Parts: sequence; structure tokens; C-alpha cells
Amino acid sequence: MEVESFASRAADIVANVERVILGKRREVELAVAALLCRGHVLIEDRPGTGKTMLGRALAKSISGEFHRIQFTPDLLPSDITGMTVFDQAKVEFRFQPGPIFANLVLADEINRATPKAQASLLECMDEATVTVDGVTRPMPQPFFVIATENPIEYHGTYPLPEAQLDRFLLRLELGYPAHETEVAMLTAQQTRHPVDVLAPVIGGEEVLALAERVRQTPVSDVVKDYIVRLVGLTRDHRLVSLGASPRGSLACLRMAQCWALMHGLAAPREDEVKDTAAEVLAHRLIVSPEARAQGLDPRAVVQRLMDETEVQVA
Repeated sequence: MEVESFASRAADIVANVERVILGKRREVELAVAALLCRGHVLIEDRPGTGKTMLGRALAKSISGEFHRIQFTPDLLPSDITGMTVFDQAKVEFRFQPGPIFANLVLADEINRATPKAQASLLECMDEATVTVDGVTRPMPQPFFVIATENPIEYHGTYPLPEAQLDRFLLRLELGYPAHETEVAMLTAQQTRHPVDVLAPVIGGEEVLALAERVRQTPVSDVVKDYIVRLVGLTRDHRLVSLGASPRGSLACLRMAQCWALMHGLAAPREDEVKDTAAEVLAHRLIVSPEARAQGLDPRAVVQRLMDETEVQVA
């Protein structure tokens, strides 16, 4: 697949989602990139900022089965993965799949569920399989999880553990819309919601083909070296208590590959790594007391680390 064809198809998805999510082009592009990287997205923001709508719009833009799981404190792991039940008619046990078995799953308000329920997503997000009663079953392909959460300072929430956060390719924040955008939103939703009439623009097989094209994109040793040095700095810096794992390095690589293709480039440069590093790495870090004393959040720390990481000349 030519670079121009990839960029065109990715732009089609972005444009379709933007019919619902107004004024947030970068966030929409990042979510589409995560889909084409076969990663997962965590959207964290205040209630009412469009987190769920972004998930629904992206789900409707691809042809595939969509399930929404509303996470609540009483949600059980079997409510997500499914369970073995006894079929009295056939006098045998059979597996009843849970809502996680879909092409695109919206895990709504994931941090309202207990850690035990959250942990039921670990295997399927990392290995695209679910194991119930000793039997491992593959997930349908493509498989994409969009999780939304409210900030942990809101009552009734459970912070996601580091192992869970590390499974997300990137984390997004939408924020409140600008004045003009909010006016346009009121007009667009005056009679009906745009998401209700949104049509798909791409099929599951083509999503997989685009994802394979991402993986085949060449990456220079210079860019790989830059990624490893940047991620390595998160593990040995006074502003970071816990740095990113090698999964973070791979996430930087995948996003750089896809970001380059989406913007018409045959191969990523260090600039593509820098453009997406905050969304890819910030949620994987625990900042140090020194960083907190300076008023630096994880995104600001990532930016500081990029400022300190020199680009090597080939």
C-alpha cells in the first residue's frame, strides 16, 4: 500500500469522527492512529467532555461489532469475559461469551469498577485472548478497547494500577470546547445527535491491512536509538519515580510509524516521536516528589525529558 493511499484512508476515518467531535482534530487523529497501531486508548477527562461520544463515533466509523460495558462497583470479571453455563436442553456445559468479545469495546468509566474487574481486561488487551475455566479463546479481529475514566479526585473511583495503564497505547484528554466550537455543537445537536446517523467508512479487513502497513514501515537506527534513550531517561531521572517499560518503547515506535504514514511520510523521524511522546509515555510514569514540588505533571515531565534527549546524527 502506497503512503498516499494510507494517508487518504486514515483521513477518511478522521473526517468521519470529526462530524461528531468538533474542534478536537489532534485528539481524533491520535485515537485513529491507536486503532491503526492495534493499540488501546484511555480517555481521561471531566464528565460531559465527549469521552463516550469519541468512542461511539470511532466505533461507528469502522464496520464491526461494537459493545459498550458500563463499569460499576458491583461489576464482576465474569460480567466482562463471560462464563461457562449448563445447557439443560443439550445436557452439556457451554461457554457464554461476555461483552468483551467484539471488534470495538467501549469500557465506560473504567475506574468506577473494582481492581478485580479491571484486571479482567489485562489478558485480552495484551494478548488478544480470554481464558475462562482453563480454556483460552481468541478475540475477534480487529480488537480495540477504548476506555474512559473520570479523574481520580471524583468520588467513587478506583485508580487504575500501573500494569493496567501500561496496556494502553496512549492516553488522551479532550478538555472543554472553545466558545465557537460549543456554539457549533449546540447547532449540530439541536434536532438530533450526529452520532446517530454516522455511517461506517472502513471495514474490519481494511483496518487490519492498514495496521499491517504500519508494522512494515521502515524505521532508521537513529530513530530507534532516540526512542530507547528517551524511554531510558524515564527510568533514571530525578523527576521520575517509576519510568516506562520496554512496552513504552514499542508504543513510541508504533505511534511514530503510524503518525508518519498519516502525514504522508514514508518513514518516521525524531519529530514524529516527539509529536506523540506525551500521549504515549505520560500515563506510564510516576513523577517524583521533586517534580510535584515544581508543579510538574507527567506530560510536563515528558517534555522536560525530550528537551534533555539529544538527537544523534547518523
